Amino acid sequence: MGEAEASAAPWGRRPMEKFQAVLDLHLKHRNALGYGLVTLLTASGERIFSTAVFQCPCSATWNLSYGLVFLLVPAMGLFLLGYALNARTWRLLTGCCAPGTRSSCGSCRRGVLVCAQLSGMAAVAPLTWLAVALLGGNFYECAASGSDILVRCLCPGGDSACAAQLPLVPCKGSAPEGPDLRKELRAQSQVLGWVLIAAVIIFLLIFTSVARCLSPVSFLQLKFWKIYLEQEQQIFKREATEHANKLAKENVKCFFESSNPKESKTPSMKEWQQISSVYTFNPKEPYYSMLHKYVNRKDKNDSIRSASGDTVIPALDFVDASGMTSDVPL
Repeated sequence: MGEAEASAAPWGRRPMEKFQAVLDLHLKHRNALGYGLVTLLTASGERIFSTAVFQCPCSATWNLSYGLVFLLVPAMGLFLLGYALNARTWRLLTGCCAPGTRSSCGSCRRGVLVCAQLSGMAAVAPLTWLAVALLGGNFYECAASGSDILVRCLCPGGDSACAAQLPLVPCKGSAPEGPDLRKELRAQSQVLGWVLIAAVIIFLLIFTSVARCLSPVSFLQLKFWKIYLEQEQQIFKREATEHANKLAKENVKCFFESSNPKESKTPSMKEWQQISSVYTFNPKEPYYSMLHKYVNRKDKNDSIRSASGDTVIPALDFVDASGMTSDVPL
């Protein structure tokens, strides 16, 4: 019996080992997997809109506005959604307009830098939408067929017959010259799509290279930094859950027993605000998080939210986007 259990044990452990391997892979590459999932969902959504919802009116009056609405409005919505789903947005906004809050030029400058980084991350989904839509060609074809500028380009010499047929190009059953105009409009759309993709790739490569070149810490220290943040957030969540559980039990017990609660040490509002602020790097005191910076502060009454030499480093933007900080109020 003992030998049978011993021989079956490895088979019983294999599913858990595979699950742990998948979990480790997800934790290690969660940012890349997240961006990949967003890109896939955005591309799928564009295909659904293009085939099931979009119907060009084939009117000189409506083609331009109708095509631009489908091309740009979903992109704007995805851009704003990218802001809303980013934890750093809420770190930056929460409490910034509360009474008594003071902001200096340095904090405003850091806020602008963080907003620029947020804009770059939020632009992934809308750029994907634009690229896929341009490669498909339906939205651009409809919008361009109602543009007076393209009418003059596609119908040289002010050909009135061509100008009259151009808004009908996106529709089936157009004039004989319609297919040629449609191919030209679709070719323009696809060229713009590939140019956009190439421009985004080049920009990301340049930005990532510059950010890594300006990184104040080495490659291996960045790896250690990310491991530390994962461990800190896991321990913080566990300890916060345990502390909240004890506090809740004590309060409920005192309510039903009509007794006074035991004294419980809970961080003050000021302490919560300081560890919740956006991370800034200081080469004199290279702390790994705002919590790390708070517990190692020299003056217990001193604020850690802003100090001389603090700056926002693009290569360290992962500090505010790990663990529990990814939970946003939506």
